[in-house]
Amino acid sequence: MTARSPASEQSDLERRFRVVETEVTLGLPPRRVAMLHPESAEELIDEEAFDTDERLPYWAELWPSAQVLGARILGTKGSGLRLLELGCGSGLVSACAAMAGYDVCASDYYDDALRFARVNAWRNAGRSIATKLLDWRRLPAELPRYDAVVASDVLYERPYGALVARVLAATLAAGGWAIVADPGRVGRDDFIATLAASGLELARHETIPYAEGKIRQRITLYHVTP
Repeated sequence: MTARSPASEQSDLERRFRVVETEVTLGLPPRRVAMLHPESAEELIDEEAFDTDERLPYWAELWPSAQVLGARILGTKGSGLRLLELGCGSGLVSACAAMAGYDVCASDYYDDALRFARVNAWRNAGRSIATKLLDWRRLPAELPRYDAVVASDVLYERPYGALVARVLAATLAAGGWAIVADPGRVGRDDFIATLAASGLELARHETIPYAEGKIRQRITLYHVTP
């Protein structure tokens, strides 16, 4: 099957969803990132999917943690490096990584999230990215290894702490690095506690304040190495 063009995929998303474009300015020097995403996450709630595995469409939001992590990634040099994003949502961090020159693979639990991530990388970086449907609870027997693995606001359920540590261990190359951005979700402590058992080390962490309108958060970037 011939891969669809990003323009064709965007047209399909605009037919299926009520979409909006949100512009954010990230990084130093400041760079504009224009994100296409569903206007309302609440409209996407599927009661059957929720009853099956409590699945909610968090992917449709542009979370503060993604903006902080995206800004950090924009300030790095990605040429020649492979980067995997876990829980990419609409693809803000993946778009920033593509803009920074990484060879990007965006992964998520939702097909539609991957479609938006492909479109947003193309719109902002003028480049195609790879995507992968990935369920952390049912990882494939073999996964590619990446020079960098990143994730933002993925620790919002307690079991996700150990799951994220596990998928980092399964995808991070020797000598690589990972960053997990978190605003203090319930899975954070379990994530930190299970790193060593997963063969990983918390190299350092830094906390960055986020303020936009009425939103005030403190986002911690956890830097992880094998």
